[in-house]
Amino acid sequence: MATISIDPRELDETNGVLDVLVVGGGFAGLYQLDQLRSRGFSVKVVEAGDSLGGIWYWNCYPGARTDSTGQIYQYSREDLWKDWSYDELYPSWSGVRDYFAYVDGKLDLSRDIIFSTRVTSADFDGERNQWTVRTDTGRTLRARSVVICTGFGAKPYIPNIKGLNSFAGESHHTALWPQEGLDMAGKRVGIIGTGSSGVQVTQEAAADAEQITIFQRTPNLALPMRQQQLTGQLKEKLKEHLPERFAQRRRSFAGFDMDFIQKSVFEVSDEERADTYEQMWATGGFELWLANYQDILLDEHANRTMYDFWRNKVHQRVTDPVKAEKLAPKDPPHPFGTKRPSLEQNFYDVVNQENVDIVDVNEDPIERISPTGVQTRSGLREFDILVFATGFDANRGGITSIDIRGTNDQLLSHKWSERLDTFMGLATAGFPNLMFVYGPQSPAGFCNGPTCAEVQGEIVVDFLTHVRDGGYQRFETSEDAEQSWTAHVEEVFHMSLFPRAKSWYHGANIPGKPSQMLNYSGGLPSYFDHWEENVAAGYKAFTLS
Repeated sequence: MATISIDPRELDETNGVLDVLVVGGGFAGLYQLDQLRSRGFSVKVVEAGDSLGGIWYWNCYPGARTDSTGQIYQYSREDLWKDWSYDELYPSWSGVRDYFAYVDGKLDLSRDIIFSTRVTSADFDGERNQWTVRTDTGRTLRARSVVICTGFGAKPYIPNIKGLNSFAGESHHTALWPQEGLDMAGKRVGIIGTGSSGVQVTQEAAADAEQITIFQRTPNLALPMRQQQLTGQLKEKLKEHLPERFAQRRRSFAGFDMDFIQKSVFEVSDEERADTYEQMWATGGFELWLANYQDILLDEHANRTMYDFWRNKVHQRVTDPVKAEKLAPKDPPHPFGTKRPSLEQNFYDVVNQENVDIVDVNEDPIERISPTGVQTRSGLREFDILVFATGFDANRGGITSIDIRGTNDQLLSHKWSERLDTFMGLATAGFPNLMFVYGPQSPAGFCNGPTCAEVQGEIVVDFLTHVRDGGYQRFETSEDAEQSWTAHVEEVFHMSLFPRAKSWYHGANIPGKPSQMLNYSGGLPSYFDHWEENVAAGYKAFTLS
């Protein structure tokens, strides 16, 4: 069917109505654009950044890179991967941007994307069964359906520290990094937070900063990345089994090309288990998390064998015993793997440097930010640059930052203020003709990004096609369906060790927000089984009219 292309300038309140408006130009949004366009929908994407990439437009801080190998950090279409290769095993932010530019050149996506434009509000018109969408540039668009693809890391979180705005030097959240970069050579750098971005900035800054001070609340149980530069010959070798790896990506627990060992930790001897851990450690990446024994995230004693192995490895590398104990304490800060691990290249080596200090804010809390630095209980530390590696209001923040009003003038942010309910992270009652990809209560937080963009994206595209081809004007999930799904998400969550960690998986990192599991921890196969049950029952979770 021929692609329909409409000039976005024609789509104001008086002249045009899109079939679908997509919010967000990352992996998920671009998949929606390409697939919906190919099925004859009139569709546009609104993207806040100046170019493609979603989170990879904003995340350009030093050291930012994927935690998936590049071979599976891409779309699975052969016409897109056949002639494309990353230059590194784990691509940098600039490498991922190059990939988006390549995909854009192949699929001509930018002609249907409105860049440098942030959606500020969306109101549902129940008489017309349409959404009216307004932006920060003054442009108004109308669409029969809206698909939100803002990602789980769209709203950076900066803690409300006294004196936050008084600092006289450079101060940036890692997700709002200057596009032109920032020179840290010879500077005194304070890094608040030890998530992935904190680890990555530390690795880069330690090479030439005068002083680095890491303010740590919780140790990062980081795993070795085993980064490689890729030659032409190796690039081709890595493509040999890509179809099989993409197939495995779709059927694995978390959308990676690996899955758990179908044995308990205690079904094997201590020697065999140690050998397995050593082999996975040598390989690096997420094998130690997602290709480990099947009870590693379910049983505390099984989990402790992995933590003790990891701790021993860290203590072998960190020569200062005080630093080593801060980074890898005897008692686990939380069960291994119940927070998404970071991948490090030389983090545990650079912390040995004399110009790298670690402040445990549980023992020496931050009292305020001053014009010259950070005041803790023990005294003032002065800096030229402050880096906030403090994460995101994950899964929900990017959605609720938009003023979305459904039926009865209900605000989505108000509906979700006490408890968040969705059907499979795809839709929520009271908001017809609205869908999410990477939404809260979907598997997004555990998943390889492009995997969720495709396999969850297929659900959305197929469903919107079913609605259109059936002649329906309106769809809406029910309160019963979403409450049932919330109960299932919580049930699976509490069967695991995940509740033992204070993490963004269940919103515990955002003060004042209800702590509730925001990511489906039952795995991709179970998630899609639930969707197929819904389809087989005639889309029973939705009312179509």
